Amino acid sequence: MSHVNSTQAPKPSGPLAGLTVFDLTRVLAGPTCVQMLADLGASVIKVEKPGSGDDTRGFVPPAMPGTDQSAYFAGANRNKRSVTIDIAKPAGQKLARDLVAQCEILVENFKVGTLARYGLGYEQLGKLHPGLIYCSITGFGQTGPYAERPGYDSLIQAMGGVMSLTGEPDGQPMKVGVPVADLFAGLYGAIGVLAALRHREATGLGQQVDIGMLDTNVAWLANQGMNYLASGQNPPRLGNQHPNIVPYQVFATADGHIVLSIGNDATFARFCQRFGLDHLLTDARFVTNAARVANRAFVTETLANVLAAHDSAWWLTELEAIKVGCGPINTLEQVFADPHVVARGNLIEIAGKDGNPVKLVANPVRLSATPVDYRLPPPMLGEHTDEVLTDMLGLNASERAALRRDQII
Repeated sequence: MSHVNSTQAPKPSGPLAGLTVFDLTRVLAGPTCVQMLADLGASVIKVEKPGSGDDTRGFVPPAMPGTDQSAYFAGANRNKRSVTIDIAKPAGQKLARDLVAQCEILVENFKVGTLARYGLGYEQLGKLHPGLIYCSITGFGQTGPYAERPGYDSLIQAMGGVMSLTGEPDGQPMKVGVPVADLFAGLYGAIGVLAALRHREATGLGQQVDIGMLDTNVAWLANQGMNYLASGQNPPRLGNQHPNIVPYQVFATADGHIVLSIGNDATFARFCQRFGLDHLLTDARFVTNAARVANRAFVTETLANVLAAHDSAWWLTELEAIKVGCGPINTLEQVFADPHVVARGNLIEIAGKDGNPVKLVANPVRLSATPVDYRLPPPMLGEHTDEVLTDMLGLNASERAALRRDQII
């Protein structure tokens, strides 16, 4: 586990060091995008509504140990400084515009048209700051008949088709167990920002990055989207089976379950030869992957009887010995205790404001020359308001007090 002491947070050292992001996002898609940029070295000013802040601050339980900070919020908001500004008020809008003038990137996930009413839309800020990269993440993008609708992860999973593909054949359509529609939108947003940065380096000009969650969901339908386009047939729900490869699924063992992933015919032959199933290699229903897919039910039933003969540990040992893809079905407790996960440093600790460690999931991007860095723990609401307004705008104590009196910050 990696440990970071944030009492003297180092200056950003990642590849985006020197860039500043004006963060007008909340919940998950937008904060995921910005946290990626922050981990890569960008300085982030997270603007939140005074008194309440990011919606996910209220998503409890659970809270981080020893605090009232939402675990949900903590997962997507490290390396950010929290500044409270009421952008619905003219004085707050002026503060926001003054801060944007010192930023290279703005990321927001308000409903279409909302920020324009506050003088903070792309058309307004882009004219003032032609080099500004303005990333908008919404449910349905900036154009089209659904543009003004709100977007939510489960709604997007439903409308984007993934729920029709997930679940048992005779069960209900099922959403994925984590908010993948939000997460993918955030990551596509980060990719868009990085591409726009390269364009700005070449031309000096910024642009708007328009990310719609439904667009990204359609994009990551991947092989299933192409299966439909090729066949014209809606892919059925297959539970834990693969639509294009057999066997590539969950099997019950004598004491539990494992995943068996046999990706090609040579591996299937090796599997059969090792476990006394040579006769299957002369059966036309088993010889090729295409044949196994065509005879999915019979192949699965045949192999299910084989896998049930031994416990999971036996199978995992034997399969790994002959380099056949397999794995246990881990709980999260088992995931974070897995020796490979530990060795790769996928769990980090950052010292919180009170000095106590805050456990977080590491950024998975590994850069050999400019690694990600962890400078700041997830912030308390408004923790950095005075610091940012003083350092970036030169506001003195009396000016800040006046803004507080008027409930602007």
